[in-house]
Amino acid sequence: MAEPKVARGKVVSVTYTIRDQADDNLLEAIEVPVDYLHGGRVGLYEKIEAALEGKAVGDGVEVLLHPEDAFGPRDPDLTFTDVIENVPPDFRRLGAQAEFHNEEGEAVTMTVTHLDAGTITLDGNHPLAGKNLIFAVRVAAIRDATPQELMVGEVAQAQGLH
Repeated sequence: MAEPKVARGKVVSVTYTIRDQADDNLLEAIEVPVDYLHGGRVGLYEKIEAALEGKAVGDGVEVLLHPEDAFGPRDPDLTFTDVIENVPPDFRRLGAQAEFHNEEGEAVTMTVTHLDAGTITLDGNHPLAGKNLIFAVRVAAIRDATPQELMVGEVAQAQGLH
């Protein structure tokens, strides 16, 4: 029997790392395999899926993603500085996160990125926005998708079906 290859309609398990191209700093490492439906509606970034096409278990790829290919550019309109007294005490620490709703009712998570004597800065950008990122992805397993997975376009675990 032929060794399975990454292709549309296959559930692919991958491990990966993300590094910042600017300083080669490791930003994230996922060692427990994550499943996605190759070519499905919820998958990996397009450039990564294209690079994985035809690969087998154990193969790996390294893909450079620019901001427009991944988390988008930094949006200065999503950064807000205010007087610290206007922010509840629980959120007056670096890294604290608070959820707000914009005019359209969409939830936006803001992270405290700067504190000084009298002000606090909140940032609603994704932490990886604006960065050129190197994704190193390794194929851990490949299987045929179930009819249900093909119908909904994503892996059963992601749908809450086990």
